[in-house]
Amino acid sequence: MSEIKIDKKTVYELFSEKRADFLIPDYQRPYAWEETECQTLWDDLKDFAIPNNNIEDFDDDIEEYHLGPIVTFENGGKQEIIDGQQRLTTLLLLLRAFYERSFNQEDQQTKNMREMIEQCIWKTNAFKEANKNALKIDSQVATDDDKGEFLEILKSGKVGKGFKSRYADNYRFFEKKVNDFLQDYPSYFRYLPVRILNNCILLPIVANNQDTALQIFSTLNNRGKPLSDADIFKSQFYKYYTSIGQKDDFIKKWKELEFLSSEAFKGVKGNSTDELFTRYMYYRRAIKGNTDTTRTGLRKFYERDNYVILKEQQTLIDLKALAEFWRDVHKQDEERFSNRILRSLFVLNCAPNGIWTYLVSVYFLCRQEPDGQLDEEQFFHFLERITAFIWAYTLTNPGIGALSIPIYQEMVNVKNKEEGFFKFKFDRDAISDIVNRYEFNNRKQITRSMLAWWVFQFDEQELLKLDTRFDTEHIYAQKRVKLDPIGSIQERIDWLGNKSLLEKEVNIRASDYRFADKAALYKGRQTGKGKTSKGKTSKGKNGTRIHELLEMADQQTDFTEDDIVRRNERILNSFVDYLDRCGLLKG
Repeated sequence: MSEIKIDKKTVYELFSEKRADFLIPDYQRPYAWEETECQTLWDDLKDFAIPNNNIEDFDDDIEEYHLGPIVTFENGGKQEIIDGQQRLTTLLLLLRAFYERSFNQEDQQTKNMREMIEQCIWKTNAFKEANKNALKIDSQVATDDDKGEFLEILKSGKVGKGFKSRYADNYRFFEKKVNDFLQDYPSYFRYLPVRILNNCILLPIVANNQDTALQIFSTLNNRGKPLSDADIFKSQFYKYYTSIGQKDDFIKKWKELEFLSSEAFKGVKGNSTDELFTRYMYYRRAIKGNTDTTRTGLRKFYERDNYVILKEQQTLIDLKALAEFWRDVHKQDEERFSNRILRSLFVLNCAPNGIWTYLVSVYFLCRQEPDGQLDEEQFFHFLERITAFIWAYTLTNPGIGALSIPIYQEMVNVKNKEEGFFKFKFDRDAISDIVNRYEFNNRKQITRSMLAWWVFQFDEQELLKLDTRFDTEHIYAQKRVKLDPIGSIQERIDWLGNKSLLEKEVNIRASDYRFADKAALYKGRQTGKGKTSKGKTSKGKNGTRIHELLEMADQQTDFTEDDIVRRNERILNSFVDYLDRCGLLKG
């Protein structure tokens, strides 16, 4: 079991310890606090230490203000900070501002207060004399160009000419607050910093390794942003590129990579750069011919052989290319992709799960040309084939994780230029039977997937935006069945033949109307009396962009049970034919 030390310490006890030596490691994020957070901290501490603006309303022996936990782990004699970086940094800036201003008062208590702050900011000798060239905190944050300003401010107490960092801004803020406080309450001046030092409580939690410290942080902190796997990878990159004299170049590239990831993976749960590393992991697995379906943690994968993958110059090149590819997919970039490619990608974005993104990532990195482009014809047929396979395999093998077996194999096939799911083809009669008996209820993602696929089986269908919100429309309204049950319509109301994707705003308006009224709304017209202008209502409301619904609205006055049956048969038969066109049926 990992050893954990938990204690309760005042600010003074934490920082003044002889062995106190804190490090903000290279994988941490840059300092992020702004004036709003500093103002809140100042107000809270002042109201606590000088309640009712009266030093007498405070009991030094019992009053406590809790500043929260500090999570660190021991590494080479230093305490690497996992959680608490922002608070510790800000507290030291505040204490430094008090220290600098304290020279205006030379009474003994103020001198004692100044010595206490010295012991918190600087390392001291056996006589507690401060060595003002040796701070008790250091920062190695790889992507923080301003960390030098922080260290210089702590050493000198001055904001240098041209300092524009958040450290400098917040130090200036505290300088003003301390100066104003001294002017308003000169006789109270020494009490505020002393009570911050002696009565403000921190809860240091010290682990003996990084993994344990990260786990503790994730458990304790449900509001802050936990360190991601990508933050750890950044530190390994940083060390490597520093060792070969390319530190500044790496920092620039990493910032660009984080920005590209944020653009590429909008809407993806979790850290966007972690998602990039996840998709890249499957490429590296495929390169090694790995088809193992055992789930591997992201960090465990990259830390193998002492992070050897992160010490290859090609890795950053690949990551950037992959991030740019997915950014352009998200943007639906018409300069990079043809219309039919973008249509296929829209359909895949409605897939039953996200495993397709790993397979496409492998395909891109294996097949990209020197300019980063893909052969359009080959890529289109690849997207069509994986769509057909994923949809069909989900219908025939609905178990959780079942897709990983053929998909992982296909990743290796892509690397070997042998893709085609040759070991997993479908029997026409069997797949036809399964598709025709399948219950496509709205609780199943495959229902939405099938409807998205069907939308784009019409050549006239225009490209739809990825961020458009769609509902599942019952063309023959469900409520209508209850009011006017005819024949066996109740049994067929949930068939695919009665469903379509429909923009949420149009679906809300279409509600439970009869088809003739729905048709008017599909086309962007008002029901009843009112102007009829195609595309928008007289109130400026849009109609649908689903071509099939517009076509039905133009050609039909009603939508009946027979229409459901015919449309259902057409959709399902077309899907089996689609599998055949994609080469996924046996013999």
